[in-house]
Amino acid sequence: MNLLGIDTSTPASAACVVRADGEAFEVEPAAGRLRERPGHSVELLPAAVDCLERAGLGWDELDAVAVGIGPGAFTGLRIGVVTARALAAARGLELRPVSSLRALAAGSDEQGATLAVIDARRGEVFAALYGDGDELWEPFVAAPEAVAKRLAGARPGVRAVGDGAVRCRDVFEAAGVEILPDGARGHVVRGLHVCRIGAAVASAALETVTPHYLRQPDAKPIEP
Repeated sequence: MNLLGIDTSTPASAACVVRADGEAFEVEPAAGRLRERPGHSVELLPAAVDCLERAGLGWDELDAVAVGIGPGAFTGLRIGVVTARALAAARGLELRPVSSLRALAAGSDEQGATLAVIDARRGEVFAALYGDGDELWEPFVAAPEAVAKRLAGARPGVRAVGDGAVRCRDVFEAAGVEILPDGARGHVVRGLHVCRIGAAVASAALETVTPHYLRQPDAKPIEP
């Protein structure tokens, strides 16, 4: 199966193509991109095209598209999911939704438990705990202090990754959590891991693939 994977849950746009022979062609954003303004509307499709060209594939040779559905930034998630749905509809591709937190955790090279943490703004983070390939905590949103308190009853030796872990380093390290250096690649949601997870999940109907926001947006319609 030739699979395109994309993610826009953080300010960094990620894309990857994994060919049927298993070879991967990726646009992997640098960790520093997490501290910059998002540019998904201008970066995502060119990144996907670059991956396809290096893979020697055309759009008509893809079989499926996997997309990170969050949680993450509202605008970014909408761009990624809408793009994936449009590509699937136009090309007749399978659409495979992937948790962005699970894809983030998949980038940890260490054994044991990994806490995937994405900055949710408003003094909160999106988080989920994974261990040995299993989801130990399903994704939730909370203040970093609340996440650290919950970790007190979790298994020892937890490593945290993601821009939320970097932003709240003091809070998590005080709870005994190991965090990679700020510039480590493990803090980025990579398209490669979206592809690998997407290859193992079932395809979904286009209308059922929606962003996993976890909370209501800041902007609300004005009552008449």
